[in-house]
Amino acid sequence: MTTAAAAGPECRPARRISREQARRIAIAAQGLLDPQPEPFRATTRHLQRVIDRVGVVQIDSVNVLVRSHYLPFFSRLGPYDTALLDRARDRAPRRLVEYWAHEASLIPPQTWPLLDARMRTAAEHAWGSMRRVLAERPELVGLVEEEVRRRGPLTAREVEAGLEHDRTRRTDDWGWNWSEVKQALEYLFWAGRISCAGRTAQFERRYAALEVTAPPALRAAWLDRAGPGADPERFLELVRIAARAHGIGSERCLADYFRLTREQVRPAIQRLVADGELVPVSVPGWRQAWLHAAARVPRRVHVEALLSPFDSLVWQRHRVHVLWDFHYRIEIYTPRERRVHGYYVLPFLFGDRLVARCDLKADRQRGVLRCHSVTWEPDVPVGAPAALQRQLQSMATWLGLESVRPGAGPAPTGPAAGPGRP
Repeated sequence: MTTAAAAGPECRPARRISREQARRIAIAAQGLLDPQPEPFRATTRHLQRVIDRVGVVQIDSVNVLVRSHYLPFFSRLGPYDTALLDRARDRAPRRLVEYWAHEASLIPPQTWPLLDARMRTAAEHAWGSMRRVLAERPELVGLVEEEVRRRGPLTAREVEAGLEHDRTRRTDDWGWNWSEVKQALEYLFWAGRISCAGRTAQFERRYAALEVTAPPALRAAWLDRAGPGADPERFLELVRIAARAHGIGSERCLADYFRLTREQVRPAIQRLVADGELVPVSVPGWRQAWLHAAARVPRRVHVEALLSPFDSLVWQRHRVHVLWDFHYRIEIYTPRERRVHGYYVLPFLFGDRLVARCDLKADRQRGVLRCHSVTWEPDVPVGAPAALQRQLQSMATWLGLESVRPGAGPAPTGPAAGPGRP
């Protein structure tokens, strides 16, 4: 056996990568160095370039600023027409489909069948309400599936109306008061027995048969997922996507991208090392890391970008801490009195550093982008406050808002409290 073939997750790396180099590699791999088109001149080709770079775009329902899946494209393209993204998701030939990849996510259609192991284990690992409706009302699950296949795409409310189902909802938990029909739909969606043909203006899923969503060239892969168990080759492909999107990362990074277990990714890492696609390296803060063989290694970078709280650059909190020494937590679900930085806080990337946190809100009624607070990291580079002002104004323009104004939140701290304050 050759040295390369014997290499595995515990092998001793031959190359040292500094933290500064590693974060420049990560920024480049995520497409943040790609040239931006002129404002509102982005095309489907530009969107596809972002999709190819990141591989997964997380979805979240919070709309205090804008739906989160639009933001990674703004960070990489600047102001663009969000209808392009809607069409990529909702119309054939679809460039994006929805599934539980990282969390609820948009992924290329060819990635969907790679997540077959998650679909197979829905009855054991899906959320409790989904498993419960399958155990207690299997006949309802069957009726719901039949209704979607016969009449879809349909929202949960349309399925309920079609079945004339008597909705009995709990009211003691505002976030999860699903009807049994909704629970059945979500189980079927998790299990890969139905898909999502897009979202309504109210952000409701439109459930559909697999045949509706699968592109013709991939229909066989979508429909024929028979076999006794999970296919290791699919884990290999998922880790390959994660490694390319990261550029450099630890085992935890590679596992977290598609929410895989360490046991699922380790054989894939060994295979990719043996094949020369991953190179073991040493990075301060990681016991072991791997560099993608095709990763760009820039000598210097300069980026100015506001990042979604759900941007794939900052998903994995330990990774963010190691590479940027940036302690980042999403505080949406934290009680107001316990929040440190605000409700909807976007990291600000300047140069190759995460230098600030901005608590933002789109006040659509008054036509302004509210900047409730800006919290700066120590030793903010010269020019960062002015760059943040430019990015906030660019975001306001993109969202159709007239201006940027301070909000009724905590006062900014650090350099932005003086000249350059939003």
